[in-house]
Amino acid sequence: MTKTFILEELDCAHCAGIIEEKIQKLEDVKSAQLNFMSRRLVIDAEESAFGRIIKDAKKIIKKTEPDVEMVEAH
Repeated sequence: MTKTFILEELDCAHCAGIIEEKIQKLEDVKSAQLNFMSRRLVIDAEESAFGRIIKDAKKIIKKTEPDVEMVEAH
């Protein structure tokens, strides 16, 4: 299953790379792609694991860029 998120207030390309790399390493994540220009994060993972993955991704984002908010795209 794939879900798309917007990373509001993301303004550091280097930090975006760090965030993408760390989310890709999370258990049950098949792939994670973060487009810095559009601020879109696309995560492909097992549906049953998404709750935990989202929590872990938010922790990674807050640790890397404290002002960034991860919001599910509609």
